[in-house]
Amino acid sequence: MIANLYFYVMIRREAETRLRYLLKLFPVITLNGPRQSGKTTLVKSVLKKMPYVSLENPDDLEHSLLDPRGFLARFPKGGIIDETQRSPKLFSYIQGIVDDNPSRKFVLTGSQNFLLMQSITQSLAGRVAILKLLPFSVSELDRADQLPETATEAAWKGFYPPLYDRKIPPGEFYSNYLNTYVERDLREILKVANLQLFIRFLKMCAGRVGQLLNLSDIAAATGVSVNTAKGWISILETSFIVFLLPPYHRNFTRRLTKMPKLYFHDTGFLCHLLGISDPSQASQHFAGSGIFENLVIADVMKRICHAGQIPDLYFWRDHKGKEIDLVIESGGKAIPVEIKSALTRNMSFFDGLDYWRKLSGDTAEESYVVYGGTGKIKTTRGNFIGWQEFFKRKWV
Repeated sequence: MIANLYFYVMIRREAETRLRYLLKLFPVITLNGPRQSGKTTLVKSVLKKMPYVSLENPDDLEHSLLDPRGFLARFPKGGIIDETQRSPKLFSYIQGIVDDNPSRKFVLTGSQNFLLMQSITQSLAGRVAILKLLPFSVSELDRADQLPETATEAAWKGFYPPLYDRKIPPGEFYSNYLNTYVERDLREILKVANLQLFIRFLKMCAGRVGQLLNLSDIAAATGVSVNTAKGWISILETSFIVFLLPPYHRNFTRRLTKMPKLYFHDTGFLCHLLGISDPSQASQHFAGSGIFENLVIADVMKRICHAGQIPDLYFWRDHKGKEIDLVIESGGKAIPVEIKSALTRNMSFFDGLDYWRKLSGDTAEESYVVYGGTGKIKTTRGNFIGWQEFFKRKWV
């Protein structure tokens, strides 16, 4: 744990500012996110004097289940309870405690968002602030001088903290991560009978990264029903494995696509599912451009979530196939972003943005082409910006 705390000082999480702010306003804070995203390290580092317990510990879990009132009596001034969703009865008791004494603070963490949010909405509505912690962002690693040199290497390695603090090789980490997620979380949440079939479904999703989500197609390729595929996608979302990017709602033309696009929260896990074992394979892979696109969109989402805001992110596509990879709504404006994995700039990358401006009436000043190279150049058609420079921007 000492090593983790020392490393935390090196890589300060952007969510720390929001966590400190919310603690002044709410008696209960819920910090959720995927396994191994650094939730425990964050709360123990920020709240050093607050007592901590993990319900991963069988004795503590049993105590909380059999005697929730006695369990919470161990925290007369409040405390940190890790993996709280494993003991749902606690939420009702915490409600009574903070209603009687709002100065008694609790920080609840969890990695099974479905079970956690279900308990919160039933017992702690109006008393709890919710903050997401996703894996490291590009800017967090860059500030700590831990960011891989190229976008391809960064995407392949991924952004989970153990890859950086414990130097676990990506192949080893993601193989064990997949086994833990499937063998443990899915058995608890979904009661999946055929785990190998689910892994096949997960890999089918990886092969369609950055594409429109066609549930019928994925279901047929996997050998399951469409309803099963729909349920499994929902579980992947609530487990912080994938997210869906909705189509932009502004009606420039009447005929716009209605299907969302599919992305992964972590590109390293995505590459593992695609069977990519080193960075050189990633750049040559059939999904190479989709991986880079995923890297950019997932990182924008991380920074917005870590600031405690709800991501207002979209893509845009009309019936002619004209498309903008990412539309960021920020400050009352829609900012179009084209994403190209190429290392060199090409003015043809602005073609989609030109089409967007004709329909929207927007100017070129706030439109971007993010590419795999470095540097930034302003043109009359928009802005070229390298991937590292793009991630230094704040969107909230």
